[in-house]
Amino acid sequence: MSHEKHQQLIQVLHECMAACNHCFDACLQEENVKMMAECIRLDRECADICNFLEQALARNTPFAAALASVCATVCEACGNECQKHDHDHCQECAKACFACAEACRKFAA
Repeated sequence: MSHEKHQQLIQVLHECMAACNHCFDACLQEENVKMMAECIRLDRECADICNFLEQALARNTPFAAALASVCATVCEACGNECQKHDHDHCQECAKACFACAEACRKFAA
């Protein structure tokens, strides 16, 4: 299978997507949702690009390196935003985002 050579990156992408989706949902439950707006927006962006890249790698896209570079940028932006908030879900999301950004940069290089 073509995706087996990318299995490690696919796993990291999936973990980041799950963390972002969890953070997104948890942020919507916070008392001051308006304060969490940028975090929520970036959670969505990050989950979506991670999901897209995961699927693209599984089908052996010829655009893998370029997509991974974009994904790294989005993951880092999301991680930076989540890191600003003290909520556990935000801190866990930031960790997953930074790990994913690093893995994507290595892949794209």
